[in-house]
Amino acid sequence: MNNILDKLAIHTITTKPWSAEECITKYSAAGVSGITFWRYNFETSSPRDLGNQARDAGLEVVSLARGGFFPAETQLGRQTAIDDNHRAIDEAFEAGAPSLVLVCGALAEQSLEKSRGQIQDGIAACIEHAQQAGVILAIEPLHPMYAETRSAINSMQQAAQLCQSLDNHPNVGIACDVYHTWWDPTLEKEIEHAAKAGNLTAFHICDWITPTTDLLNDRALMGEGCIELKKISAAVMEAGFKGHHEVEIFSNRWWGSDQDQYLSAIIHSFNNIQK
Repeated sequence: MNNILDKLAIHTITTKPWSAEECITKYSAAGVSGITFWRYNFETSSPRDLGNQARDAGLEVVSLARGGFFPAETQLGRQTAIDDNHRAIDEAFEAGAPSLVLVCGALAEQSLEKSRGQIQDGIAACIEHAQQAGVILAIEPLHPMYAETRSAINSMQQAAQLCQSLDNHPNVGIACDVYHTWWDPTLEKEIEHAAKAGNLTAFHICDWITPTTDLLNDRALMGEGCIELKKISAAVMEAGFKGHHEVEIFSNRWWGSDQDQYLSAIIHSFNNIQK
């Protein structure tokens, strides 16, 4: 990577008002080097076509979001989730994405321990398919505020323990998202541990604005909030991570803005945290 933007990738959901094709065109023209597709992008265009369009425009397809949501009350529900994750793995393969981000899921009606067991079983049931496709299943720990329904994996340490329980399989990794992990006093140590174990697959960035009006859709542009992004980014790079820094922002405020100006602001803020 020769310049700052060579490290920058953007999730298509970050500029949600744009189609996937518009994202490809706009990101490439702005000098962004990577793109992460979301599965909703494939509702109107095939994964293979979008992957090829991205590469033709000079963009690396960094990953696909998202799989997961393994816990369910019934065996049928759990198998349905596994089947959907197999489809997501196929989509990642067709798009040329080397990893599939997993939002692991949880159920308020059952214990976190039970949900974690179902998550482990669900990922285990997908590993062979992922290995055949050459896709890494990237476990994304989510902030504890989501522990009741979105993910029972809530820290880098828990994600690392899950990887270990799955024998540190090379097709299982960790996606570290600062929005979900910045609060953790052991974060830098866990980043180093994940990197040494070969599990640090992805790094997602945004910021935490105060006051937050919507815990899902009020993420901030880098530098707008309280996350120590320079410190965390430095820890990630010092650990030996050489992949893209993926901007993933859910924001009703930014989605309602001029997206061309927003893209310029993303690039400006990314440059600032890299200095």
